Amino acid sequence: MSEHRDAMAAQAANKDGFIAALDQSGGSTPKALKLYGVEEGAWSNEAEMFDLIHQMRARIIKSPAFTGDKVMGAILFEQTMDRDIDGTPTAEYLWEKRGVVPFLKVDKGLADETDGVKLMKPMPDLDALLKRAVAKGVFGTKMRSVIDAANAKGIAAVVAQQFEVGNQILGHGLVPIIEPEVTISISDKAEAEDILLAEIRKHLDKVPSGKQIMLKLTLPEKANLYRPLIEDPRVMRVVALSGGYSRDEANAKLMQNEGMIASFSRALTEGLSAKQSDAEFDAALAEAIDSIFEASRAR
Repeated sequence: MSEHRDAMAAQAANKDGFIAALDQSGGSTPKALKLYGVEEGAWSNEAEMFDLIHQMRARIIKSPAFTGDKVMGAILFEQTMDRDIDGTPTAEYLWEKRGVVPFLKVDKGLADETDGVKLMKPMPDLDALLKRAVAKGVFGTKMRSVIDAANAKGIAAVVAQQFEVGNQILGHGLVPIIEPEVTISISDKAEAEDILLAEIRKHLDKVPSGKQIMLKLTLPEKANLYRPLIEDPRVMRVVALSGGYSRDEANAKLMQNEGMIASFSRALTEGLSAKQSDAEFDAALAEAIDSIFEASRAR
């Protein structure tokens, strides 16, 4: 297993490519299915809904274009990790059959807004989930908070919580992707990002010696704002979320930020449909992967 982890770490740290975010969870699954052309009446209970989203994800993962050549890693929802693709557990299938590093979304959603931010809900069962993830061959994790205003108190709370849980994750030998998303539509986005950068730099001093984290950040208003984080030896990789930008917008912004790579969700699956033939689906996915890969390449 350690050989696998070493190979995954080398790919996660150094390989050209991007991370596919295939981790829509309960609340966002109906929306993801609708964009994929599956209307809400297509399932009668939650189990059937998750079967449908797993079929969509399996179709993406099995597509000829979805390989480690361009897709460095993929973030899975817990139920996706617990399911199989063609009889092989999903995380194992990703690495063994596709050469893609598996990550797991571990947060349980967002708490109500306070001080202009949404913290993560408590995760009382996190240690048990992390043990399962390690046993299933997962390399790292992802957890999301949201920043809706340039509120110094709120942003400090978001970053403190992210790093506290991040250190818990590091304790299990997994690499946490820390994701304090700044909402793209807020009027004080640039100010929020300045505060966020300063808070992250403070907390990097608390990363245990010899360990690394990853960061998933909204594409910034000021190009190359996060360059100091990309260059920090405690940061394995800085990845960008698309945050509601179209794929073309997200790619254009990404290309202005040297050293950042994509970790797109909606921007990756834009244009894919359950109604497409396999040939049409594979062609549309290949086009998306190629464009995101080019925007992510080391510049």
